[in-house]
This record gives sequence, structure tokens and C-alpha cells, in this order.
Amino acid sequence: MQHDAFELLAAAERDHWWFRGRREFIAAAIERAGLSASAQILDAGCGSGGNLPLLSQYGEVHGFEFDAQAVDRAASLRIGTVNRGSLPDHIPFGEKRFDLIGLFDVLEHLEHPVESLAALRERLTDGGAILISVPAYPWLWGPHDEVHQHFRRYTAGSLQAHLTAAGLRAEYLSYFNSLLLPLAVAQRLRERFFGYAVADLTPSNVMNDVLLRIWRMERLWIPRRRAPFGLSLLAIARRR
Repeated sequence: MQHDAFELLAAAERDHWWFRGRREFIAAAIERAGLSASAQILDAGCGSGGNLPLLSQYGEVHGFEFDAQAVDRAASLRIGTVNRGSLPDHIPFGEKRFDLIGLFDVLEHLEHPVESLAALRERLTDGGAILISVPAYPWLWGPHDEVHQHFRRYTAGSLQAHLTAAGLRAEYLSYFNSLLLPLAVAQRLRERFFGYAVADLTPSNVMNDVLLRIWRMERLWIPRRRAPFGLSLLAIARRR
């Protein structure tokens, strides 16, 4: 991710409707996964640590991140243990295994996604799960993806293929952020014609609240059922 984009994302991670909404769906998916009270949790590619407070509610949390500045920010939260690392070959914490591994909008940034998933699979406990979110639809590719240094956007089929190739099975796989997809399409079209500028990512308080409320409506069916379309994909995967 370009440095100025990272700075703005780190600042927006607490309040922006998208980050707040995603955390609510992460929580719902964790509850579906059925962790024990003493669960060991890994946030792979934890960024500046925005998900660590949530994850710590479900067990003992660890995180790793490639960017040194992000590691410092995440460690300053004093939640769990945060180390520098990368996928697929430099996962820290020795041979420790985890009941839940979170990969939250990280896989699209990785040059070797299958190898990375396979490496994380080896760090799962028996019955452990990997919880994944990724951006959807290659046809939505645009300047936003280039600025944030994505290698790809996914379809349900391509994510399923990567999971299978890595020795994982999808216990649950669905699109989500469906209700706001038309707004996202309009925004991507605007970016293609007028360009994408890294700016303050948080809208006005009123609009931020409205967008969050709309996305929250999807909790009525995600992750209980599957949605046929959406801006993102959510998956719970275990060893095959």
C-alpha cells in the first residue's frame, strides 16, 4: 500500500463505516465458528491493529504485519503480542498453532495467495478455522486497487479455487456488502473517468452513520445464509 494511503487508512480505521461494519461481520462469523473460551487467535497482516480489540474478546490474540510502522502502532495498543512477519515464508511465533486465523482484506495484497493459505493451514490446530474477507469482482478493478497495491479482486469461484489448492475447504463462503454494491459501482466508474485521489476517507458524520446502518441490515442473513452478490466475500475455511 502506498504510504500516504496507509496513513489515511490507519486514521480512518476506528470510525469509518466500512471498517466498523466489517468488524461486526467478523464478530458474527467468529461466533459461528464456535471458539472455546481459551482460543488462540492470529491476525495475519494485522496492519495498525484495528481488529485486535475485537479479536481479544474471543481469546488470546497474536498479530503480525510486514510494515514496521504498522507493527509499532499495533504493538502500542498493548493488546496481545504483535511481531513483524510476512506471508508465506515468515510467520512468527515459532511453531505455535491457532484455533482461529484472521486474514482480513489481506489475501488480495499477496503475490502468492495459495502458498500463503497453505502456510497458514499448517498453523491451525485440529478443528481450527481461517476467517477470510476479500474484495469482490475483477470487473470493479480500478485506480483504488492500484493505489492500495492489490494483485487481484476475487469471485466466489476464484476464492474457492485458491482455498482448495491450499488444502482448505470452505465451510461458509458468501458475498456480503450487497446493499451498497450499486453505490460502489458508481464510485468505481467515477474513479475511472476522473481519477482516484487519496483523501480523507471518512465521510460526514451523518453519511457515515447512514452507510453503516444500511450495511448492518445484512446481519439478518450474513453469516446464516449466503448472498449471491456483494462488494466483498467472506469465508470460513478449515483443513480438508
